[in-house]
Amino acid sequence: MEEKNYTYILKCSDGSLYTGWTNRLEERLVAHQSGRGAKYTKGRRPVELVYWERFATKSEAMSREAAIKRMSRKEKMALIHRGYESLDLLTN
Repeated sequence: MEEKNYTYILKCSDGSLYTGWTNRLEERLVAHQSGRGAKYTKGRRPVELVYWERFATKSEAMSREAAIKRMSRKEKMALIHRGYESLDLLTN
């Protein structure tokens, strides 16, 4: 059975970005929206999922989370933008 581990970026209501990892993306989003996800997002709801990547292992997802957290906001926004471009290519 293939593992599903995700690294994701949320855009908070104040415009800030939150990066995390999980193995249950939909459940984690519900938790963030209900104030049970993370202290950081609790007071910045609603949040919007703006980027995610899937990995085979927890270790890969956690490493990617750490790498994204080291990025500048400008770099994160470019990553998000490239993600949308890739999605457009898949749907057109």
